[in-house]
Amino acid sequence: MTTPIRLSRVHYPVTTLGPGMRVGIWLQGCSIRCPGCISVDTWTTHMGGTTVEAILEVAEPWLTQADGVTVSGGEPFDQPEALCALLTALQARECGDVLVFTGYTWEAIAGQVTAMPGLIDALVSDPFDIDAPQTRALRGSDNQRLHVLTPLGRARFAAYERPATTADRRLDVMFDDEGAVWLAGIPARGDFEALRRVLERHGHHILTSEDRSPFALQQPASVDPRP
Repeated sequence: MTTPIRLSRVHYPVTTLGPGMRVGIWLQGCSIRCPGCISVDTWTTHMGGTTVEAILEVAEPWLTQADGVTVSGGEPFDQPEALCALLTALQARECGDVLVFTGYTWEAIAGQVTAMPGLIDALVSDPFDIDAPQTRALRGSDNQRLHVLTPLGRARFAAYERPATTADRRLDVMFDDEGAVWLAGIPARGDFEALRRVLERHGHHILTSEDRSPFALQQPASVDPRP
């Protein structure tokens, strides 16, 4: 029996979304759609159909060497049954710690998290607020909250209850088979616009997911090298 799930991408190693070398799993589809989101390509629900079993097949070779798994999106809790199935399978594989990012408030999903005992070690909750300050580690805006839910979560994530440093604003760079470039991490405000200006000064035409309607997306954001 297979469990359907909508997936944006899977990548290893991710070094910017939690401690150590991590498997990053981005789910597809988001009903929250925060203004200023840098991942609008993950909003639409009209793409990315796969199964939990297929994700595990891709990630399996990495899980034994990874320090943990980070699940983001999109919005993971828009697919609660699939999320639970994925996290249950990851726990069975002893994949290290599990960090989940959600745009829902803790109060809205506390019951769902309680129904997944021990499956999530740490959770970052609450919607991204582009008008809020951005001074805390592991958050895109300071209204977001870090919840450590297990002893392993406390051991691995208590250190993130601090102001962000320059190192916290690093980005992982990934390339797909079509030549698109993905940036994983939590950039400082204005970093993407600064990157756009630098590349355009060198004659590149830049198309990002922020430039595109989430209702019309069919392909990931890309960097077009043509002048």
